[in-house]
Amino acid sequence: AQQDPIYAQYLNNPFILNPAYAGSNNMGNAMLQYRTQWAGFAGNPVTANFNTHMSVFQNKMGLGVQVIQDQIGENKNTEFNLAYAYKIEMQSATLSFGLQAGFINFSNILDDLNIQNPNDPAFFPYSETNFNTGAGAMLLSDSYVVGISVPRLLPATVSQGGQSIDVYNQNYYLFGSYMFLISEKIRFRPATLMKVSAGVPLSADLNANFSYLDQYTAGLFTRNFNTYGMLLNMAFGNFKFGYVFELPTNNSVGLNFT
Repeated sequence: AQQDPIYAQYLNNPFILNPAYAGSNNMGNAMLQYRTQWAGFAGNPVTANFNTHMSVFQNKMGLGVQVIQDQIGENKNTEFNLAYAYKIEMQSATLSFGLQAGFINFSNILDDLNIQNPNDPAFFPYSETNFNTGAGAMLLSDSYVVGISVPRLLPATVSQGGQSIDVYNQNYYLFGSYMFLISEKIRFRPATLMKVSAGVPLSADLNANFSYLDQYTAGLFTRNFNTYGMLLNMAFGNFKFGYVFELPTNNSVGLNFT
């Protein structure tokens, strides 16, 4: 099952996965992201994310806020986090350590389900809010980024129909990218994101992007070689717009995909 939201635009803002990125570019940042996965399938995952972060105390620390709503089928998670990062300037890179804390509301919406037995305890409504904390570390330079994080450290359970059920286990992330200068105007940036969770196969994203004048970016990616996609980004002054198109295969969504 999908336990953490899936993102394809993490290259633009690793803060969505790692609190250590807060304030990393010494500017004020705000990002709004919307993602609908497997569009056209009933109950498909839909994720909305707003986050903002900035550098403080002479660029030695970073602060951030993140609000997430993730829904798949009848299950909906709404999350709020505050993040803090401490940065250590090295000779050619910055080492950053981050912590975040907040709350997650786990709920289910049964309106769209046709339940044969209204007394089935597997379909009782629930809505519970749990405390959450996360941590991460990141090494950042002009050429490369390497980070490891656990955005949600605490497993979570809720009570449904008098029974305690597990709704979340930890996900561990390892992220890395490197910037190659092809020319004064063109840069090539490969990246990878790996996710590990207990009882779930390793998930790996492979990403390759070309940027022109730091203003236009286009790239291709694959997730576990059963989902493929294209990324497009355009920068206009202080604003950046991005679009991702993903094409799942039968290996990822079953034989009903056409």
